[in-house]
Amino acid sequence: MTKCTTEQFEFPGLKRRQIVSQFSGGAITSDAGGILLRQIDRRIGLTKSILGVLHDPRRQRSCAHSLLSLIRQRVYGIALGYEDLNDHQTLRNDPAFQTSIEQGRELASASTLCRLENRADRQTAWAIHQIIVEQFIASKKSAPSELILDFDATDDRVHGQQEGRFFHGYYDHYCFLPLYVFCEDQLLVSYLRPSKIDGAKHSWAILSLLVKRFRKEWPGVKIIIRADSGFCRHRMLNWCERHNVDYIIGIAKNKRLHDKAAHLIKKAQENFESTKEKQRLFQWIRYGAKSWVDEKRVIVKAEHGTKGSNPRFIVTSITGEAQKLYDDLYCARGDMENRIKEQQLCLFAGRTSCHAWYANQFRLLLSSLAYTLIEGIRRLALQGTDLARAQSSTIRLKLFKIGAVIIRNTRRIRFLMSSNYPYQAIFHKVARRLCMT
Repeated sequence: MTKCTTEQFEFPGLKRRQIVSQFSGGAITSDAGGILLRQIDRRIGLTKSILGVLHDPRRQRSCAHSLLSLIRQRVYGIALGYEDLNDHQTLRNDPAFQTSIEQGRELASASTLCRLENRADRQTAWAIHQIIVEQFIASKKSAPSELILDFDATDDRVHGQQEGRFFHGYYDHYCFLPLYVFCEDQLLVSYLRPSKIDGAKHSWAILSLLVKRFRKEWPGVKIIIRADSGFCRHRMLNWCERHNVDYIIGIAKNKRLHDKAAHLIKKAQENFESTKEKQRLFQWIRYGAKSWVDEKRVIVKAEHGTKGSNPRFIVTSITGEAQKLYDDLYCARGDMENRIKEQQLCLFAGRTSCHAWYANQFRLLLSSLAYTLIEGIRRLALQGTDLARAQSSTIRLKLFKIGAVIIRNTRRIRFLMSSNYPYQAIFHKVARRLCMT
């Protein structure tokens, strides 16, 4: 039998010592911190909840890998930074990764995980979304007095011949147009849509489902929807008014709005010309589009600076001081865009390269589940630390990517982490908090 040896690399020496390297260290991992994913998952019961709602059509006696271990392998892998199924060809042998998934042997291959993704259907997407919403509800120790739901759409660029791909004129490329809903930092919805539709399509149906579920759990909760002008649709506004849901939503500029605010815009310009300082003036006006059943209250922000005039308009059912509502409430929706960037850039939500539509929706949800786990660590274990507001990529780099030697025997599994790991104090604090019952 041929004995394989790993290739040795030689580097320029250091003084009189030769420097050589080869991949022959044995049971060593670069992802020792992945054990924290196991702990947060056990704490909130995320993947076990998914197991309870998904159907496994396989003949169980012939399965080497359970559905639970497959889901964990894919979700934990994304959280650890492995976006491709091909990564699991070698990652499946990592002893720390196996331990995190609660397996003591070789994990599933890329082809097995691929079959899992391509079995996904509409019911799979519905069931996982229900679990994510239930996780959000369970995270509240007491009934909240107010929930602010942020809606936003983003482009998910595609490069192949995936089902549902269309060219989008605004983004100038072929893409999907997923819809995200967040409540503060917690994800509620990641709904894949084709890009040939209106950006607000299905948003009021999703809002209706969320409002009904939240009010069933918390009958007295006040609910506010917050969104940009892409969601300013009469159906959305009318539904909110009929169901006692407040809204604060941007309106696209038009001539009628500009004419109603002309005096304020002119005043901002005159003040800038006399002071040479940027001006921001606010005022309430009444405005009604042709499709609206009545006029509504609109906040006007007349801004003038070195780049000229920049008026903005916000329609809202909330009363109060115009500037305070704009600055403190509406502008806070910008933080949602950071959460979407975490999904797209840090957790590979844009890796929708399957051919089948629902396989890509499943991949989007896998990214969402990875985000839910990391957000759980941030919310439950990182408060009061330097990483309390860190993004997913920073948490991965500083808490998950730890070099360690893994020693396994019949009695214990030992993670011998690097003695020079610089975030030991934070890691110990997080581990203790996640292990609390």
